[in-house]
Amino acid sequence: MRKTFLAGVLVVSLTVVGCGKEVVPPKPPVVKVQQVTSTNAASEENYAGVVRGRYETNLSFQVGGKIISRAVQTGSRVQAGDVLMTLDPKDIAEQSRSAQAQVASAQAQLKLAKSNLDRYTELFKSEAVAAMVLEQYRTQYDAALAAYDAAVAQAQQTQNALEYTTLTANADGVISNVAAEVGQVVAAGQIVLTLVQTAELEVVADIPENKISAVQVGRRVTISFWATGDEVTGTVREISPMADAASRTFAVKISLPDVRNVQLGMTANVAMTENSSAAIVLPLSAIYQTGDAAQVWLVDGGKVSLRSVEVVDFDGNNVRVRGLKSGDTVVVAGVHKLRDGQSVRVGD
Repeated sequence: MRKTFLAGVLVVSLTVVGCGKEVVPPKPPVVKVQQVTSTNAASEENYAGVVRGRYETNLSFQVGGKIISRAVQTGSRVQAGDVLMTLDPKDIAEQSRSAQAQVASAQAQLKLAKSNLDRYTELFKSEAVAAMVLEQYRTQYDAALAAYDAAVAQAQQTQNALEYTTLTANADGVISNVAAEVGQVVAAGQIVLTLVQTAELEVVADIPENKISAVQVGRRVTISFWATGDEVTGTVREISPMADAASRTFAVKISLPDVRNVQLGMTANVAMTENSSAAIVLPLSAIYQTGDAAQVWLVDGGKVSLRSVEVVDFDGNNVRVRGLKSGDTVVVAGVHKLRDGQSVRVGD
């Protein structure tokens, strides 16, 4: 009986002790954070470019024929009016002489028609012939005049064709390509030479598609030349409306000021400086992606909340974003395990 009583007392004591024990809640997770420090430093992007002429002209003869002379080579510097190539003019010269003979014949017919018209006009005034006869001779004169005008136009056309057998430079520049040789028979309009004008030079750079949004027509950029060491300021003149199918880059043409010692084909470095004010560099692991929106977790008062940000660009394992301010504390690891309003502890 005594043993039974002691066992009961022990059970009651253990029950009282168990009821008085408090449940300890789990500790908030530890997160790795980064303190935001806004900077006005400028980021610089560098691209390779090549010097080209703004105007490149494909030259061709306006008439066909056999090339009998070529006065230039690839790389030859020429001035406006210089003779570059000539065609054999014999056939066209014969056509010109034939056209001149047609002019002489038409002129003789016109002279005869004019004489007849004058004579019958006098006879009509003396009432020696009917008006219908006079009209016939007036019609013959009009026809002879039209034939003469046509012959003169044809003669002028053949004379022009004779002049077209000589191909001259339309501007100062450099011959960048020779596409025909002496002895070759070419058709009218067939490209035989390419002339690059040197009066205006430009640099062409290929900009990746993820950087092209920062480039606008009229933007000033810094251009340096590896061969000469010169550095100048150029202006973006033209941006290709579509990317290259293979490289996925956009061709950007940049006008150059009047620079010395710069040759066509030289390598240039194009530096584009972008003010990164309010742009914060974060590790990619800090971005919490929901659909098309980029967000980050901010820690404030020991709890986390989402903040939408604008992604400016990517750089390796880092990303530049806008939408944060100096002093913000951003979670940079384990962002997909958090929930809005959750309590966290900041780790080292």
